[in-house]
Amino acid sequence: MGGQLVPDGTPGPDATEHGLAAHGPAAEAPSVAWERARVLVAGLGVSGRAVVEALASRVASLVTVDRSAPDADVQDASRVDLSAVDLVIASPGWAPSSDLLVAARAAGVPVWSEVELAWALRAPRADGTFAPWLAVTGTNGKTTTVEMLTSILAAAGLRAAAVGNVGAPVVSAAQDPDLDVLAVELSSFQLHFTHSMSAQAAAVLNIAPDHLDWHGSLDAYADDKGRIYERAQLACVYNVADPRTEHLVREADVEEGARAIGFTLGAPARAQLGVIEDVLVDRAFHAAPDDPARHRTAQELATLADLSHLAGPDGVVPAHIVSDALAAAALARAHGVDARAVRDGLRAFSPGAHRIALVATVDEVSYVDDSKATNAHAASAALGAFGPRSVVWIAGGLAKGATFDELVRARLSRLRAVVLIGEDPEPLASALARHAPDVPVVRIDPGDTGSVMQRAVSSARGLAAPGDTVLLAPASASMDQFASYAARGAAFADAVRGQTGPETEQGG
Repeated sequence: MGGQLVPDGTPGPDATEHGLAAHGPAAEAPSVAWERARVLVAGLGVSGRAVVEALASRVASLVTVDRSAPDADVQDASRVDLSAVDLVIASPGWAPSSDLLVAARAAGVPVWSEVELAWALRAPRADGTFAPWLAVTGTNGKTTTVEMLTSILAAAGLRAAAVGNVGAPVVSAAQDPDLDVLAVELSSFQLHFTHSMSAQAAAVLNIAPDHLDWHGSLDAYADDKGRIYERAQLACVYNVADPRTEHLVREADVEEGARAIGFTLGAPARAQLGVIEDVLVDRAFHAAPDDPARHRTAQELATLADLSHLAGPDGVVPAHIVSDALAAAALARAHGVDARAVRDGLRAFSPGAHRIALVATVDEVSYVDDSKATNAHAASAALGAFGPRSVVWIAGGLAKGATFDELVRARLSRLRAVVLIGEDPEPLASALARHAPDVPVVRIDPGDTGSVMQRAVSSARGLAAPGDTVLLAPASASMDQFASYAARGAAFADAVRGQTGPETEQGG
């Protein structure tokens, strides 16, 4: 290990005491070889089933437990005999406080994530080396950043895949010897039980309160995010505007030679990427370390015009999109991608569904789907992309222990009206009453779940004026009334099109 990093891009003094002591790889290794291992898979979601497929022919026994999966070997976790288990692999939905996982650790049984298993099962390429991982986490922007990164890598002629919390499970992709590089999106859930991953370059985009019901506190949540930097080989990418990400870089125990690389929406300092006028520039990877002109020069990567296809209804590229592009560029540059590929990849990037997507425009009112905004931080970014008193905001859902006072205070000026959905709208309603008492608020009766979005859109349409935007940015998870954020976004789009008719101008 090379010790800690400091944000000027150079390694700091040795700091092995800041490593993962109780969670290090040695302490978490199974006590037997794979062919004799008895493995318990907790959770049969997408990642759990990928784990079963990966291990079925490798281990002595494989038992699955999931109370909601009819095909699980065990539905009742309390019936699991941990004395007959050498390793537990936990799906992201299983919190560390789950009785089974608490009992496993108390019994000395290692607990791994699917990501940890993927790292252990990596398949070598033809030359005997392993495809490097470029890893991304953060409260918001992970998927956009990973998909931008994949587009950049493809523009450089590399065989890359977006995997993890987006795309294929990591354990499946890690066993593909034909990939040149993996762009890996990781949630805090996935990182919690990840002990030995060593990304070539890693980024934490931002930290804001989220999933506190799972982690227990904001500090615990941030610490799990920071695990992505442990053992980083070349670069730890952090957000200059978010001090928590800088702190996580300072605390990371990295490989010798790894650098701290910042990204900023302002002019970049040394070892940073940023924006000068309308140009995205690189002051971190633009010259050789021994180049005497290194600290006086920068390299142009792209312009804001290259991101114009990602602009909102007002034609302006949202600040969080520019930040994501800079983070993606930093990871790609750490991997050795040239500036032209960064530009070409950003030009070619097409965002996924339910992220600031214009559904339709009717009677001069835009209907925008950002159902992916499942927490306050993401909703704040979405609201910030619009003008004063121009948004009829559809919000609410499963709050996950979050509060919304800061969000409402920060974005009060954007609101013309609010339509609240969700089985428990009280957390948002209370924040609005405290900080936005003059903003009209309509609550949608949650009684008929099937028609919730139709009624919400109808109410929003009645509140909007020409030039306004009806924005679905719920600031909450969807599972109280919808199967997923995607189902919620689809319901919004269906409701918009159903009420506006076939002649509506459709968004792309």
